[in-house]
Amino acid sequence: MDLDKLMSKHLTRYFDPSKTIPAETLQQLLRFLRSTPSSTNIQPNHFYVLATPEGKERLAANLGERFQDNGEKILNASHTVILTTRADLPDSHIEAVFTKERADGRFPDPAKQELWESMTRDFLNLRNYSYKDLNHWMEKQTYMAVGLTMMAAAELGVEATPLEGFDPTSVDKAFKIRETGHTTTVLLALGYPDPEKVYTNPISRFDADQLFTFI
Repeated sequence: MDLDKLMSKHLTRYFDPSKTIPAETLQQLLRFLRSTPSSTNIQPNHFYVLATPEGKERLAANLGERFQDNGEKILNASHTVILTTRADLPDSHIEAVFTKERADGRFPDPAKQELWESMTRDFLNLRNYSYKDLNHWMEKQTYMAVGLTMMAAAELGVEATPLEGFDPTSVDKAFKIRETGHTTTVLLALGYPDPEKVYTNPISRFDADQLFTFI
């Protein structure tokens, strides 16, 4: 990975609608997205991959009146991913995580699996009842997945632009997301930049001495 190149680039604002991500590249990126970590391995997400004109048009038409400028990005991108997060954390989901971990042999020692499950439940109770930030905490896991996937996309030569400009109620309704127990958190447009509209001005960031404190 060329870190110097990454540090000097801007997010893509204009995608080339004539270019499509190759199927194998897309599958590799989705395999990576599936593998991204989450705290306590809670996996609170479901991902909608919009690959067809119909899917992208439905999303672009339901961004909300204030966010229509993002419609062009979605329509011209090769693919757009709707990243959703659980609205709550029922015991059935927690049990499904534990069942999958047991089936995958995550902890070959049953005693360690049992201890892990007990610790996980204690931590989730802490978030739910003491900190009262369970939803916000789950959304943090979603944003971690977005950040890591953006880095993976760059390694594969794919541009990835996160979009927060949308009405989640409208998007949820258009794709019947809330019926699944989830809600839309963030969008990720994927594709290749329009070569005639690449933003080449220098990036602007605070100097290092304003950002880092060494102790």
